[in-house]
Amino acid sequence: MEKYNPKRNTRWSYLVAILLILLVTVIKAHAAAPELSETEARMQVYEDFAYASGIPWYEIAAIDQYERNIDRFREETSDTNEASPISIKFPPAIWSGPEAPLDYETNPVKIGLFGGIGRDGDGDGYADPHNMQDVMYTLVDYVRSFDSFESAVRAYYEHEDAIRIVLGIARLFEHFETIELDARAFPISTWHSYSFSNGYGAARGWGGRRSHEGIDIFAGYGVPVTSTSYGIVEIVGWNEYGGYRVGIRDIYNTYQYYAHLQGFAEGIEEGAIVEPGQVIGSVGSTGYGPEGTSGKFDPHLHFGLYKFDGRKEWAFNPYPHLLRWEQMD
Repeated sequence: MEKYNPKRNTRWSYLVAILLILLVTVIKAHAAAPELSETEARMQVYEDFAYASGIPWYEIAAIDQYERNIDRFREETSDTNEASPISIKFPPAIWSGPEAPLDYETNPVKIGLFGGIGRDGDGDGYADPHNMQDVMYTLVDYVRSFDSFESAVRAYYEHEDAIRIVLGIARLFEHFETIELDARAFPISTWHSYSFSNGYGAARGWGGRRSHEGIDIFAGYGVPVTSTSYGIVEIVGWNEYGGYRVGIRDIYNTYQYYAHLQGFAEGIEEGAIVEPGQVIGSVGSTGYGPEGTSGKFDPHLHFGLYKFDGRKEWAFNPYPHLLRWEQMD
């Protein structure tokens, strides 16, 4: 991670400190209000800190969502207050500084001496990684120290996949103007005949010995294939194994892979934003050869799910999810 430089925007730091300390009063007032749902509580925090810092709420929300996605996969991070709706957790070397003697230093002066980024956001004299105000102040102070949100994300995560995913989540939140993007749809139009079974992990022989990282949904040529989620098209085109295929990433770091398509729907291109139930292509039997190869197997959709955990991406079984989404259609 790029070393934080407090001289980049000193005037900003003093201003935001005043605004955010005043914001604590507002947050405490909100706490006395009628109980909010988890989603409402998260949005309230995003909007409060966006108002105080000038950072768009969807950028703050994108980082928190990404951190929420990788939370169970990571180690050596502090736990925020259990009552907090926020999932952002800073590793010790980032919060306290790489050479700090304590994993989580709370003295702002010592944190500064060791090059940490932890900040006191509520004016109590402590930079506490378990305190939501301190964590959120640290986040917006860090982001505002860069010329752009992308620069801040790039410096912090230093991983191309993570950077792309965070920026994509921000795009989705901005586009739909909400963080409630949980709706799902079955990937084949249920108005047509289709069938599928749990073939995940079965052996595959073409192109070398390998396992089946998905579920085959058999249907007739041309049956519409639909997006299962809100997401961004990361890849579209030909793959020797999958034929004409589309890859879509949702806000939960989940990559959905649609393969053996007969063709693509209009507007389906890299960077396009899609919704659940939106037609992205049609069932075919393409693949197992150079571009244009078709008919080496019965027409079907190969549907795969992959999760990015902050370090690597791995496949998991879509079958139980397909059963659930089928009932929702």
